[in-house]
Amino acid sequence: MDWERWSVVLLKPDCVRRGMVDTVLDRLSETAEIRARQDVTVQDWQIFVHYWDLLVDADRFDLDIPSCLRSMYVGQRVAVALAHGTAGIASRLRDHLGHFDPGQAQRGTIRGDLGTDSLARARAHGRLIENLVHTSDDAEAARRDFGTWFGASNRQLLVTTLPSQQRQPWRTRP
Repeated sequence: MDWERWSVVLLKPDCVRRGMVDTVLDRLSETAEIRARQDVTVQDWQIFVHYWDLLVDADRFDLDIPSCLRSMYVGQRVAVALAHGTAGIASRLRDHLGHFDPGQAQRGTIRGDLGTDSLARARAHGRLIENLVHTSDDAEAARRDFGTWFGASNRQLLVTTLPSQQRQPWRTRP
């Protein structure tokens, strides 16, 4: 499997709540082919695997990271999508997202145009930032993210010769 050509897109609870899933996927489809989409109710283990890096460095934050992750994600609905493109797609998608802090993201990026939160606001409220969307950091992360959000039983989604019967098979509305 050439994971350099894949990225998993996590459309976070704030994106789902605001009804922005299709809007964000439309923007990402300018950079990559969106191959699949599913809605997921987040389980404890999924968010801890996904944000393992925050948990490892939890002592750097003035927050109870496990509690914040549980309250923001566990039991919440997210959408996950699978993006495919040329080698290095993860980096190009992350550039398209913009800075993790929407308050610092440049206009023209997804977070810069659509984000409403800021790191300062999140800190003032003792929570993690809401920034709409995550894409895999690199090929290794794409592999891990696929397992976390789609699972091994969905490996057929990684077939690169899927028929293009629908232009946007991930859309939830016409």
